[in-house]
This record gives sequence, C-alpha cells and structure tokens, in this order.
Amino acid sequence: MADEIKEKYWSRFSSTFDENQEYVVGKNFLAEVKINLNNLSNLGEVLELGCGTGYFTESIVKNAIHVFATDLSGELLEKARERLGDNDKITFQKENCYSTSFKSEKFDTVFMANLIHVIEDPSKVLQECFRVLKDDGLIIITSFTNHEMKTLEIIKLGFRYIKVWGKPPRYTHRFSPDSLGSLMASKGFSIEESKILGIKTKSLFLTGRKKYL
Repeated sequence: MADEIKEKYWSRFSSTFDENQEYVVGKNFLAEVKINLNNLSNLGEVLELGCGTGYFTESIVKNAIHVFATDLSGELLEKARERLGDNDKITFQKENCYSTSFKSEKFDTVFMANLIHVIEDPSKVLQECFRVLKDDGLIIITSFTNHEMKTLEIIKLGFRYIKVWGKPPRYTHRFSPDSLGSLMASKGFSIEESKILGIKTKSLFLTGRKKYL
C-alpha cells in the first residue's frame, strides 16, 4: 500500500512535472546540471532510478550503451516514453528503487537525479545501487540541496515549491556534500567527485565507485 500512495503522490504531477520543476528551480540551473551530465563518458549499461519524465535521461543516454529508465510512477514513465520513446537505447520499466527486479552486478552505472533527498530511506536505495552495480561500477547522484543557499533564496524557493507541488514529503532530507558523501562511503562507495552546482538554487553533484569486496 505504501508504494501505491507514493505512486499516486507523484503521478498527480505527471502533466506538469517539467513545467513545475523549471518554475521552482529555474531553466538555467537545470541546464547547468545537464551540462555536467553531458560531460560524463563511457557509462556502459546504465540503470536510472526515478527517471520521472526523462528530463535528465536524454543527457545520460548520449554516452551510454543502454539505459534502463525506471520509476515508481507509471504515469511519469508514460511521459518519459512520449519524450524519448523513439530511442532504442532506452528501456522504460516500472521499478521500486529500494528493491528492483534486476540481477546483482548487472550495471556499469547507476544514476539518480533529485531522488535521494525525497525518499524515506536513502540508505536502502544506496544498498540497492551497490547490489546491482558491477565491481568498480559508477554511481552518479545529483540532488537539490539548500546547502550554501542564502536564507532569502531558500524562502523564495520554498514558496515556489509549495505553490506548484504543495506540502513537501515529511521525510525530505537536507544533504550536504559531506553528509551525502559519508552516507555513500558507509554503503561501499569511494567518492570520485563532489561539488555543488548553481548560483542561487543549489544541487549536489557526486560520483563514486563501488569498492571491490
């Protein structure tokens, strides 16, 4: 039942998801995130968790052999298919990020954008990332943060968020580069890159590798 509630929550925004996102954080900021994703290379077989409408999938797939773009919401996946369904390098699939149907050590890369800070148990999703990644596999996480944001900008962003999304999930997490990096390290990842993107709105951008057991 919990999954049904979460799916219903996100599915209700399917028709306005991209528009809402651009309004809350800004098109220029999202473009900066895409530029950083475009600079990644040799991603191999990729699992994307929480693909939403495929907004960032189109950046990742450019340098991948294949992308399994997954989400808990069937309605958001339909929007992603409308955006990218003619790309035979992408498979769209409904999955729970805590426990996917994929075999262990299947993927070269796991990618998630703006997911880890709005799920109840970030530790659990990182455990699943570790399970499905090959040894030395790459994990890429980009996620909104209020770290290093000015108080006025946080307040204005909060008002924009509530206007289009409503009350945020009660389990929203406020990660810094250090706190997210420490959590990733505790789940078996060595951090390769950790930085903050954006001028007014901020996003974490971290990459890491699955350590050899």
